[in-house]
Amino acid sequence: MDMFMNGIEWFIGLGSTVFLPVIIFVIGLFFGLKPSKAFISGITVGIGNIGLGLVLDLLSSGLGSAIQQMGEKYGTSLNVLDIGVGVGGPLAYSTSLGILMIPISLILNFILVILGLTKTLNVDIWNFWFPIFLGMLVQTVTGNFWFGLIGAIVAVMLQWFLADAAQKEVSEFFGYPGIAITHMMALSGVLFAKPLNWVFDRIPGFNKIDADAESLTKKFGVFGDTVVIGLLIGIVVGILAGYDAAGIGTLGMTTAAVMKVMPKMVAMFMEGLLPIAEAAKEFTDKKLNGRVVNIGMDAALTVGHPTVMSTSLLLVPISLLLAVILPGNQVLPFGDLAFFTFAICLMIPFFKGNIVRSLVGCSLYLVMTFYMSTWLAPIVTDVFKLANFDVGTSGMVTMLLSGLWPAGLFVLLAEKIGVIGIIGFGAIVLAGMVYNNKIKKNKIVTTEAA
Repeated sequence: MDMFMNGIEWFIGLGSTVFLPVIIFVIGLFFGLKPSKAFISGITVGIGNIGLGLVLDLLSSGLGSAIQQMGEKYGTSLNVLDIGVGVGGPLAYSTSLGILMIPISLILNFILVILGLTKTLNVDIWNFWFPIFLGMLVQTVTGNFWFGLIGAIVAVMLQWFLADAAQKEVSEFFGYPGIAITHMMALSGVLFAKPLNWVFDRIPGFNKIDADAESLTKKFGVFGDTVVIGLLIGIVVGILAGYDAAGIGTLGMTTAAVMKVMPKMVAMFMEGLLPIAEAAKEFTDKKLNGRVVNIGMDAALTVGHPTVMSTSLLLVPISLLLAVILPGNQVLPFGDLAFFTFAICLMIPFFKGNIVRSLVGCSLYLVMTFYMSTWLAPIVTDVFKLANFDVGTSGMVTMLLSGLWPAGLFVLLAEKIGVIGIIGFGAIVLAGMVYNNKIKKNKIVTTEAA
């Protein structure tokens, strides 16, 4: 058993740049692709992954020091440090719970796909970290490792349920047939965006505003172009951070470059994935009576969309303002300011790509994350202590974008009801899977036949 766990830990330690192409290659072979095509798909996905990482690093490093200076300038009274979800993966995979959940997740996912209880075959192993983090919250609250393991299993089931539920709208909006996004941090926003957009549709005047990227370009010419928007946002952030002229110009050009290059990196990623998605469809047509199976992938595939990028960049100064003016908030946003794209990307399809709706809706969503992160901060700090993970400070820490409704729900259930509450919620999730993929499907078939 120790050798098996050490082997998994070693594989994950190779990094997503190495293990993701290997996984794509193996899945391609499983679905019947020729070894040469499966190999090229894996390599292409790996190259796309490197490209995405380079662009995101450019964005993070470019905004990093500016964000820090803005935080010091406007948020000195806030006493909970946001260290960012970038440490989520290292945190999760530094624990026995995290390593054990990798084979459990893969095996359980495959079983549920075969049984027809989920359409999502999740290959985004790195982002298992968020369900593992939910399990760690349960373990911290209950003080029991096995209860934490049960919590993590329920969390991965919730992840596949949400991925199935959002797949149609997300794939149609971004143009990714056969792909499901399984990044749970991104999926959490869907349940907020969908009812909120219903409210927006019923607000007189506001419901008439048409402001997607294409219409902005038509109305404002060059100033509506996403590259120019990125340039202007970088300049504004640089000014707020107190940079000199050279620093402001450099930051502006960096954010403009990200807006231009990101979609090209995503396109390369998809170039490698599409043969896998097509092979999966052929396989299911032959072996599973045409049952739909979508390949579960990282939300990084969606962050190159102009509305996603524009909204996430505009949220940087907005979040700092919210941190200061929200009564009762104790979180100083820092580490997660460069990761807003991953939290809000799947909300954008439900706002129909409308930048005004997206900005208002995502700002309201941030309000929730501030209060949730403030409430969870003592528990999150204990999670890091449980994992013996050095956060470089003796004070309270949090990950702003982990302050989402799944985290609040799992902590509430664990605190008030214990493991029975977690198991009960798991039963509800399983029932939802049965309804969506068995009962609802049969109803549609019966209606079409009639």
